[in-house]
Amino acid sequence: MTKKILIIEDEKNLARFVSLELQHEGYEVDVEHNGRTGLEKALEKDYDLILLDLMLPEMDGYEVTRRLFLEKTTYLIMMTARDSVMDIVAGLDRGADGYIVKPFAIEELLARVRATFRRQDMEKAKRLPRGENTYRDLQLDPQNRAAIRDGETIPLTKREFDLLNALLSNINQVMTREDLLEHVWKYEQETETNVVDVYIRYLRGKIDVPGKESYIQTVRGMGYVIREK
Repeated sequence: MTKKILIIEDEKNLARFVSLELQHEGYEVDVEHNGRTGLEKALEKDYDLILLDLMLPEMDGYEVTRRLFLEKTTYLIMMTARDSVMDIVAGLDRGADGYIVKPFAIEELLARVRATFRRQDMEKAKRLPRGENTYRDLQLDPQNRAAIRDGETIPLTKREFDLLNALLSNINQVMTREDLLEHVWKYEQETETNVVDVYIRYLRGKIDVPGKESYIQTVRGMGYVIREK
């Protein structure tokens, strides 16, 4: 599948130049020029990578990152002229996967993008269930981050897919909310355990069949489990 990249950069000439170079490499690219609309686009669509400037109108890059990671996990590289060690550490501590200082050579940025996607693909492969990746009438499609039932695709967000994958990878084993936070959210930011319940509800709403037993069982006082029948 073609990798999707969102550029959030207020320097329009730079954004256009980077966009054209990335498209030339075969990526699908969207561009936004301020923090607020960039955040809206990042939450609206699922991107494989976001290239984010820090000094943005309406909402700076740090706030974009904070709000984005409250809702979803996305690979993110910060692009900025702020090159102090404290700025770099602050960006990485907020969950950025990389940091590139302006002005930069486009070859360096492209190399970082490729490296990020290599790591992303390796991490996806590690998250695949060991052995059989089917359960009852569901089959996981890791490339499209979807579940398939009777030949029809059930689209899942990155969080929903990772949550289902974590439960299937530990079939018959009750996973506490803390276990799932560690597997899926990786404690990237301070996350309340009740967010797990919210995403379990989202996931059930997509994969469960009305009138039939849920794929995911609640173990009162403990957590959640998928059990073999």
